[in-house]
Amino acid sequence: MQQSTGQIGANYASRLAARGIAALVFDPAHQGQSGGEPRDFEDPYRRGEDISYAIDALGAIPGIDPQRIGVLGICAGGGYAVHTARTDHRIKAVGTVVPGDMGTSFRSFQPDGPAAALDALADARIEETRSGEMTRVNWLPDTLEDAAAAGMTDIDTTQAITYYRTERGGSEHSTNRRLSRSDSLLLGYDAFHLVDQLMTQPLQVILAGRIGNTGSYDTGMQLWKLAPNPVDLMVIDGAGHYEMYDEPEYVDAAVERLTSFYADNL
Repeated sequence: MQQSTGQIGANYASRLAARGIAALVFDPAHQGQSGGEPRDFEDPYRRGEDISYAIDALGAIPGIDPQRIGVLGICAGGGYAVHTARTDHRIKAVGTVVPGDMGTSFRSFQPDGPAAALDALADARIEETRSGEMTRVNWLPDTLEDAAAAGMTDIDTTQAITYYRTERGGSEHSTNRRLSRSDSLLLGYDAFHLVDQLMTQPLQVILAGRIGNTGSYDTGMQLWKLAPNPVDLMVIDGAGHYEMYDEPEYVDAAVERLTSFYADNL
């Protein structure tokens, strides 16, 4: 089973399916083609519930062995998958590709610290309640020109935009916006809380060898050290974080390793 991140999920799921592994890809609640109001809400705890609900659905499908269900999480989905697997032990194996912890990421973005950011978000929500209008903010600049105007010219930001905001990986169902009230939840989130005690399932970590500013290399290494049952660690030389989304050379290498991991552990 795979949690979708844009169109990334389909790139991995189709390859896994071609190798005989049933793969489910889905949009999270409040986003894409899934239901849930308000739209563009990024609730990390609801993300975990979505994964568990997907497992409920899989259990009703003939031919699916409920004792052989694994999860694959990519980028932020990696953190969500790990957080869910800690307490949902119907998940028997955990695969991650360039995993991220959204809580750590969001806390690191705050120039005055996360507590000050929470104070500002509290004031903003009071104003939203009075006005009846919810504020939305960009995940990424909408164009490379917007990024350059903001002084964001590093390779990772550029590659993120050329993936998510072009035909290459974009989707008509993606708004590139999130409700700002999501941020207080993200600031308090820890994807790896109690992993060392609770996530006993076999773990696969696949990382991009070119270390950029996404933090996924360090996050993946942290996860590897925390997990009670780390089985396989793969670092793909030359690959950047966003190149792991759809570059055939890198995706194929990752899927070959994941296929072996799931075959051995499910």
